[in-house]
Amino acid sequence: MSTRPVALVAGASRGLGLLLALELGRRGHDVAICARDEQALARAAEQIRREVPETTVLTRACDVSDEAALRAFVDSTEAELGPVEVAIHVAGIIQVGPWQATRREHFEQAVDVMLWGPVNLALEVLPRMTGRGHGRFAVVTSIGGRVSPPRLLPYSVAKFGAVGLTEGLAAELAGTGVTATTIVPGLMRTGSHTRASFFGDAARQYAWFGPAASLPLLSMDAERAASQMVSAVLAGRPVAHISPLSQVATRVHGLAPGLTVRAMGLASRLLPTGDSPQTEEGRTARARLGSSLVDRLTTLGDRAGHRTNEH
Repeated sequence: MSTRPVALVAGASRGLGLLLALELGRRGHDVAICARDEQALARAAEQIRREVPETTVLTRACDVSDEAALRAFVDSTEAELGPVEVAIHVAGIIQVGPWQATRREHFEQAVDVMLWGPVNLALEVLPRMTGRGHGRFAVVTSIGGRVSPPRLLPYSVAKFGAVGLTEGLAAELAGTGVTATTIVPGLMRTGSHTRASFFGDAARQYAWFGPAASLPLLSMDAERAASQMVSAVLAGRPVAHISPLSQVATRVHGLAPGLTVRAMGLASRLLPTGDSPQTEEGRTARARLGSSLVDRLTTLGDRAGHRTNEH
């Protein structure tokens, strides 16, 4: 049983989730991490132990949309490490494509991971936390859960639901000693552009999304973002906007929602379309695109991906 506080991060084998687990370890927590890929989990655990050797790391292959599997993960964490003091849901999938090519299964995949996942985690950890009278729960949502951008419709549907869940929980938990934090980041440089799914002319969709997720003016350094997120969660803040873009977009939408939707419509007209629902991973779309310019524009994102187990 651990003598350090225990943090659980759902979706931490790579990318932002891995960075959150590392940051929690640096701040004195032992960590339990889950994801679907056992090999990626093993690499993530090795990296955490190497960079924060005093941290005990527990791993478990787990699909957050599977209620029973997530319950078993929480049970094993508390049995082996101790009571979960902090629980963060960060597991997500990114699907990029036009509405003409979007199918029901795209929505099902997004909602299963990014809405049912947080619901399942909340139902498992919050009764335990409230029974003890203290705890920190958080969900990494997105600016896409405040403003629905073009070509990310299933993603935004799931993230809007996650925002409603976490903000509602923050109100419901008032006075219990347990807090719920809605984390609202913008684009971050994690290397996720190579693992995202693209459809409706996948190569052309990758050509705009890859640079957007890599260039400094459009995306945020993920390690800095992870530090801000952990600070907000441990402080019990109800809402944490993690980038200037997230703050500005939310305020503009709140003041002028109609204007914001029209602006998204203009952006949509400028982006590529396509009608194929078949998805391709970013790495495949990138190879098929074969653009040296796009490769140069994604350099920073690629470097981040090597640091965060995305590659």
